Amino acid sequence: MSATAPEITIRTQGVSRSFGGVLAINKVDMAILQGEIFGLVGPDGAGKTTIMRMLAGILAPDSGVISVDGVDVVRDAEVAKRHVSYMPQRFGLYEDLTVKENLFFYGELFSVSRKDRLARSKELLAAAGLQPFQSRLAGQLSGGMKQKLGLVCALIHTPRILLLDEPTTGVDPVSRRDFWAILYNLRESGVTIVLSTAYMDEAERCSRLALLHAGEIRHCDTPERLKQAMPGALLAITSQDPRALRALIADRPGVLGVLLMGDRVHVRVDDPSRRIPELTTLLAAQGVADAVITPAEPGIEDVFVALVGAQTPL
Repeated sequence: MSATAPEITIRTQGVSRSFGGVLAINKVDMAILQGEIFGLVGPDGAGKTTIMRMLAGILAPDSGVISVDGVDVVRDAEVAKRHVSYMPQRFGLYEDLTVKENLFFYGELFSVSRKDRLARSKELLAAAGLQPFQSRLAGQLSGGMKQKLGLVCALIHTPRILLLDEPTTGVDPVSRRDFWAILYNLRESGVTIVLSTAYMDEAERCSRLALLHAGEIRHCDTPERLKQAMPGALLAITSQDPRALRALIADRPGVLGVLLMGDRVHVRVDDPSRRIPELTTLLAAQGVADAVITPAEPGIEDVFVALVGAQTPL
């Protein structure tokens, strides 16, 4: 007996949106499954926040259809919003209220009964590690704790769909880890999560990724399949002057792409067995004696540049 396929909880068909005559989103099609963590990845201006706001029913598309849990977001926006919780980049916490009072406010806002609110608050605060801080003013929390409180408030009414717009930007690594532990637990309980992120290590954790550029989804698949689709093989070259290194090898035969990655350069080549000796000889002849060339596993940023062809930093 075969397992039942996950249902599609979010669908967009031909969704477009312009601002002042500038096309921001161009015919976006998505089918997001129940229990997925679906990531939107792209540089600033790619359209991530616009898509989020349209999924949340805050912004209407110029054309196309958006449905969440089978409800048309445009025709029945108020009904659709009952299924969704949206956490924008700057979530509206009340800094002069305590952690507990913020939860009370959002529980009232979403018409959560007192019994359910108390039970849900206890569960969420424990998961976020915020129980000891219930009486602390939200304005006195650290950045990571504020983001976790924002997530807790967004979850108080037990939504089936959670929309998170760059939820961990500026958050310390420990709080990011805690944040993702909460997301994994939500996924296990069947919650569908759509998030945009500026962190490529977070993109790796998503079930599937949509690579956005200039308002279009250029590729959409699991992180592993996207890596497999990347043309060529990846080399990492380290040197004391990676910028000079990039300039030396960018136009060499067989080099498909070059990306500066901190203190090293990622180089895509057509044939590593042939190009590694050639590049080693070239760099030695140019006096770059400290260069070390090694095969490397591609990250999402390498994949994005290779598949989308955009050099804009993510």
